[in-house]
Amino acid sequence: MLCGFPAAYYCIKAFSESDCTEDLKKFDIPTLILHGDDDQIVPIVAAGMLSSKIVKGSEFKIYKGAPHGMCSTLKDEINADLLAFFKKQAASKAA
Repeated sequence: MLCGFPAAYYCIKAFSESDCTEDLKKFDIPTLILHGDDDQIVPIVAAGMLSSKIVKGSEFKIYKGAPHGMCSTLKDEINADLLAFFKKQAASKAA
């Protein structure tokens, strides 16, 4: 979660100028979208909520109070949710 100022600036600039809508519309596999509702870097309304509406059939999970770095700060909870999602997908394929 550490980087220099130029790297942070160019990363934010690139993401803020990118529109992934057409790519997201092409998703045709089960997709789990995770987002923290206290993300100060990527607003949940502009990313998680919007993506979950664009990706057909996606599951959207909101982590209350979670920051941008939630994969580090909530790793056990996120890993459990990922495993549950993968198991559910495997079970539906087996059926």
